[in-house]
Amino acid sequence: MKDILDAIQSQDSTSADFANIKLPESYRAVTVHKDEQEMFAGLASRDKDPRKSLHLDDVPLPELGPGEALVAVMASSVNYNSVWTSIFEPVSTFGFLERYGRLSELSKRHDLPYHVIGSDLAGVVLRTGPGVNSWKPGDEVVAHCLSVELESSDGHNDTMLDPEQRIWGFETNFGGLAEIALVKSNQLMPKPDHLSWEEAASPGLVNSTAYRQLVSRNGAGMKQGDNVLIWGASGGLGSYATQFALAGGANPICVVSSPEKADICRAMGAEAVIDRNAEGYKFWKDEHTQDPKEWKRFGKRIRELTGGEDIDIVFEHPGRETFGASVYVTRKGGTITTCASTSGYMHEYDNRYLWMSLKRIIGSHFANYREAWEANRLIAKGKIHPTLSKVYSLEDTGQAAYDVHRNLHQGKVGVLALAPEEGLGVRNEELRAKHIDAINRFRNI
Repeated sequence: MKDILDAIQSQDSTSADFANIKLPESYRAVTVHKDEQEMFAGLASRDKDPRKSLHLDDVPLPELGPGEALVAVMASSVNYNSVWTSIFEPVSTFGFLERYGRLSELSKRHDLPYHVIGSDLAGVVLRTGPGVNSWKPGDEVVAHCLSVELESSDGHNDTMLDPEQRIWGFETNFGGLAEIALVKSNQLMPKPDHLSWEEAASPGLVNSTAYRQLVSRNGAGMKQGDNVLIWGASGGLGSYATQFALAGGANPICVVSSPEKADICRAMGAEAVIDRNAEGYKFWKDEHTQDPKEWKRFGKRIRELTGGEDIDIVFEHPGRETFGASVYVTRKGGTITTCASTSGYMHEYDNRYLWMSLKRIIGSHFANYREAWEANRLIAKGKIHPTLSKVYSLEDTGQAAYDVHRNLHQGKVGVLALAPEEGLGVRNEELRAKHIDAINRFRNI
């Protein structure tokens, strides 16, 4: 690993130098163990502790196959799917690995008694497999997390519709919370050169997800002037949705849960902010009964902030807790896009407000390669900025996942892998200086 890190940090290393580095037989990786799948049985979700289930292990270097690349991971980040993996909810990810392992001789590599997790990375290509022409050893890259086989016609209009579509590091093995990762070459994108390794690693999953859900024609197709309701607007997903709305000439109505989070939204440039805790919104009377009066009170508050207009697009991801309100406050002909259900998967809403007002619900899941590329391009141009708030060591990934699980974080939290310290990897100081306040926005609050 020292030779790899020395080559990355040298100004004189060539592609040939990287190609000639002897790869280690093993590397350090954050894992969950198959024989611990039941360790949290009987506990409420909130009481399940990622610090107990996530391990830092030495694991064997996987075989490199056609169309694949091995990447030295300088930094990664924690997403909610890392939390779900760590607490074995809604299901254990070892079922995903077992099914993938049955697909082919090559995919058998993924079915192991341990799962290397993580769906983001920034790093340097070490090796490429047969058939890879666009990338070479020494290339500085980030990776998006869409893994597809593309042997079916279904995926060739939108790769997210491929029957063998998976999320790398969640539904596949050899993820990014490690010193080395195995990816398909069509996951790779150029690293934004004005960002450090940890900054570049943090947007991938959430930035691409927000782009498809809000901007792409596969999602809401946001346009100038749209009123966009963004739940969790200062969080990992919502902070990018807020930036996309502002950059695209829309009007974000940011819903947050504290004055500190409201301040973050205003610092990003949002003017319409609702602190749902301060204003006391309770959309459920009890576990089984929603309160339409609260939907109406919420809708009235939105109109106060929009000059009397209703919501054109709802950026939904909390799920059960908020979905009834989301459907209600959307204007006639408006759109609710949903990509997750962090408060529960069994959504309930009054269908009269959907069908009689011709509203649409669109399911949105991650992004295809083109959408991920466009989202990364906006990062590279300094139009959208990372929302990194805190950085952990690879050894402390369990604590990072715990903090995300308990909603103790702002924006995104990063994890250093091979990078020995924060702030390395910046290649364009001029562009960085131009956007430094925005880059550091979530660190300064």
